[in-house]
Amino acid sequence: MKMILAIMPTNLNEQVSQSLLDASYRVTKFASTGGLFSGGTTTLMIITEAKKTDRALELIREQIPPAEPAEDSSARVTIYVLNVKDFEKV
Repeated sequence: MKMILAIMPTNLNEQVSQSLLDASYRVTKFASTGGLFSGGTTTLMIITEAKKTDRALELIREQIPPAEPAEDSSARVTIYVLNVKDFEKV
């Protein structure tokens, strides 16, 4: 199992979440502020089988608009992929 944490500006979270949900991934949203971005951000948590990780990452990347030439080179979305030892629904 893998856990994907995708930290993004709040205005992107709906389209990314919907894309993942349409592909039958389970998504949990966390609202957050500060840290990596100066404004409000949302962290999406996706738990998936290891073999489905690459497709989830593709779906996330497809929903992120290209950077504008005037934007600086800092990341707009930060993605972590972590190994999950145990997963349980209670």
